[in-house]
Amino acid sequence: MKIAFVGKGGSGKTTLSSLFIRHLAANEAHVVAVDADINQHLGAALGLDEAEAAALPAMGAHLPLIKDYLRGTNPRIASSDTMIKTTPPGEGSRLLRVREDNPIFDACARTVRLDDGDIRLMATGPFTESDLGVACYHSKVGAVELCLNHLVDGPDEYVVVDMTAGSDSFASGMFTRFDMTFLVAEPTRKGVSVYRQYKEYARDFGVALKVVGNKVQGPDDLGFLRSEVGDDLLTGFGHSEWVRSMEKGRSSRFELLEADNRMALQALQDAAEDSYELRDWDRYTRQMVHFHLKNAESWGNEKTGADLAAQVDPSFVLDERHAGAASPA
Repeated sequence: MKIAFVGKGGSGKTTLSSLFIRHLAANEAHVVAVDADINQHLGAALGLDEAEAAALPAMGAHLPLIKDYLRGTNPRIASSDTMIKTTPPGEGSRLLRVREDNPIFDACARTVRLDDGDIRLMATGPFTESDLGVACYHSKVGAVELCLNHLVDGPDEYVVVDMTAGSDSFASGMFTRFDMTFLVAEPTRKGVSVYRQYKEYARDFGVALKVVGNKVQGPDDLGFLRSEVGDDLLTGFGHSEWVRSMEKGRSSRFELLEADNRMALQALQDAAEDSYELRDWDRYTRQMVHFHLKNAESWGNEKTGADLAAQVDPSFVLDERHAGAASPA
């Protein structure tokens, strides 16, 4: 399952995504976590100290390796230099699987030990001063999109992505790569404003979207959110002394998280599993191709000097048949 956490800056998006990752690990799921926010805080939220978080490799810095590996022996891709963030897989491409070892995970992922199991953590890398005026953060996130386009996953496998805040996620087609998008919203008008943007942008793409209320103090807060977002409200996450202690660096075992909040996290997992069962692989592949052709026409062909539409393999559908198959050497 591929899960995205989105929301307004300061909504608690990273905190809730880290709690969900801990919850999945406690339930013995296989998890790859990705920090794709412009502010890289997921590592710290998962318990890494400052030095450990700073030492996480940046996916953006390994983009040539990522492209070269995923290209494989695909005859439609002349060179890895002609691959862009939306390049879809085809016959001969190498695919990624959550549980395998591969050069991309070796270079870009690090194992994080949680109370109830280990997860893999990847990060796009922070937006630095050297990027100002010459680069766009979306180019860093492009490494994540390329990996998601080439990833096959099963029902007990999770890729959880902490996305950049606000509606910036719509700068590419990555918002269509997820079985479930959890939008974290505080019970305020500003808190639900991003929801309306997301709902409108995602309307034509069949994006599964659920709202998770955060900093919910009682029935009135939940009632407000329900009046604003209707049936898209999934659950609410209330005050947590466990989270307050964690944010002060006083960690305790995850099993001590408040029962109501544990139940809220289980509601997220149940919703994700229900959505995964409805995954339409044909549509998933068509959307991948749709955004690739748009990017090829608007900037990709000019940038690479190649006809990127020719990279599309019309007979290829990314689906569960590839989940157990080995990638070409």
